[in-house]
Amino acid sequence: MNIKCLILDVDGVMTEGGIIYTAKGDELKVFNSQDGLGLALARRGGLKLAVITGRHSEMVDRRTKELKFDFVRMGCHNKTEAIKELAVELGIDTDEMAYMGDDLNDLGALSLVGFPMTPANGVMEVKAVAKFIATKSGGHGAVREAIEYIFKKEGCWDQLVDDYRNEIYSQGQ
Repeated sequence: MNIKCLILDVDGVMTEGGIIYTAKGDELKVFNSQDGLGLALARRGGLKLAVITGRHSEMVDRRTKELKFDFVRMGCHNKTEAIKELAVELGIDTDEMAYMGDDLNDLGALSLVGFPMTPANGVMEVKAVAKFIATKSGGHGAVREAIEYIFKKEGCWDQLVDDYRNEIYSQGQ
């Protein structure tokens, strides 16, 4: 396994999939803090981070900026083309990419990358093509679980954990 870029869908992967609207019409999403620390760790471990989602969301914009994502495409209904663009932009092959999606609109993207993944709540058709199925659902640690799996397979998980143990990273990261 030689993953250089982790690409995520949002609804059902980074969140549990629910969409909450306030009385004023504002949209709310809940993100998992352990996923967030996992994504920060992924960056430290050398992975490029990307989000490709079919919806526009101010919360996704804020979250991806906080976590310093390298590539964000919202309102994207052709995820396969977005992944091809990302591969060119990063100068890497799609075989060096992992993608986590949960629903039918992720099938093209999952089929294109080298390491397709899904959270436990992924639909049957997605699970059929995934090389990794998390035990946790989207919004409940599936992203973190996938990151740990990648780094353990690549043999660098223990060093990343030791860096935290030795307080190389500042508090709050």
